[in-house]
Amino acid sequence: MLVKNAENRGQLEFVSLENMVPQDHLLRKIDSAIDFKKIYEFVEDLYCEDNGRPSVDPVVLFKIVLIQHIYGISSLRRTLEEVSMNLAYRWFIGYPLNEAVPHFSTVSYNFKHRFNHGTVEYVFRWVLKAAAEEGYLDTEAIFVDGTHIKASANLKKQAKKAVPKQAKRYTKELFDEVNKDREEHGKKPFSDDSDKKPPQEKETVVSTTDPESGVFHKGEHKKCFAYEAHTACDKHNFVLGVYVTPGNVHDSVAFDPLYDEVCRNYPEHKTVVADSAYKTPWICKRIFGSGRVLSTCYTRPKTKENSHPWWAYVYDEYFDDVICPEYHALHYSTTNRDGYREYKSRAYLCKICPTRGMCTENAKCEKTVLRHVWQDYVEMAEHIRHMAVYKELYRLRKEKIERVFADAKEKHGMRYTQYRGLAQVTNWVKLKFVAMNLKKLATWKWRNLLSSFRFAFFSLIYVRDLSLIHISEPTRQ
Repeated sequence: MLVKNAENRGQLEFVSLENMVPQDHLLRKIDSAIDFKKIYEFVEDLYCEDNGRPSVDPVVLFKIVLIQHIYGISSLRRTLEEVSMNLAYRWFIGYPLNEAVPHFSTVSYNFKHRFNHGTVEYVFRWVLKAAAEEGYLDTEAIFVDGTHIKASANLKKQAKKAVPKQAKRYTKELFDEVNKDREEHGKKPFSDDSDKKPPQEKETVVSTTDPESGVFHKGEHKKCFAYEAHTACDKHNFVLGVYVTPGNVHDSVAFDPLYDEVCRNYPEHKTVVADSAYKTPWICKRIFGSGRVLSTCYTRPKTKENSHPWWAYVYDEYFDDVICPEYHALHYSTTNRDGYREYKSRAYLCKICPTRGMCTENAKCEKTVLRHVWQDYVEMAEHIRHMAVYKELYRLRKEKIERVFADAKEKHGMRYTQYRGLAQVTNWVKLKFVAMNLKKLATWKWRNLLSSFRFAFFSLIYVRDLSLIHISEPTRQ
């Protein structure tokens, strides 16, 4: 039977937001998982005590931004529209139905001019501390990788610009190592004239819309301006640290600032799991030199086609020589400024070598093999990747850090950003990860609470049934 409902849009009702939001709603779990009043402690200094207009509650501002990132809403304007209409959102920020929500420009202004990088970092660490206190963090193994975020910049609006090359983090340490190696081989050490030389420059493509972004082009991806979020997570997919750079910065270059943050906050970790982009001499030296282990993967050799494979040239540690495929020795020649030892063959032997075409095309008939002064650490990483425990850790990488990136882009809107500038994008990315960590923390606490409630409930039933059995036994007798 067809029934037509009467439209009662103008009907007045007495309702309570507390009764309208389901008890198992995600925002209820989040609200009970963490004490949001802690926010007052680290924003109190940002407000004047006895002057100015009354502000919007900072807890409300943070909750509004959390709603945006938890549900992947694209903009603050759209977020405030959703908050004004959604009962659960209103319950979360504590606004009744007849109270106007803050204007989106108020929220935007506060997060651009009042809540700086230090405030966002404090919130990020606060959530992780709450997760650690509940015992949810497992920092024995750290998973590291980077993901690109499309910038709010048109690729057609670009200009070429000469920018100074950034000095490598380990320049001084490598310079000392090179001079030490040269002295051991009886060579004259290099003079440190880096201060006298003008800084080297390189020409790069810069966006005129967002100059702090960088050109990203990899494989089948479309060329675009982007940022890259270099991220570290634990075994339970809690994001432990993030460092944002332009999209044209290599993963190995951005590793040091990220790893500094991880070591400062989680010095107890024992293993770093990363892909082949991080298998560089410096990163291997830094990790293995600190008593930890780098679990990485196989690196495809970059040798020419129809040439001898790289493994055909064997390093003889005793004589400090390299043995070529024809069993001739390539003797030490020098150690260059880049940290590579040069091993060179004898021209008179190479001239009559039957496989010279597969070895070298040098006009002097001289083969040069390079070996880094920190190559031993790279070989340690190569040996360790064959061990079963580290094979299993690397296999988990796709379920850990790659899963974090997939969730961030698919569920939380991190595929592209509408913000411009490194500072704004960094805060935006950290707030995304705050929302993800908080969501996981709240879900796990709710699940454990539910499990303990079920255990207590069934334990009472079991005790009751057991007591009934004991009471009925004398009656039978």
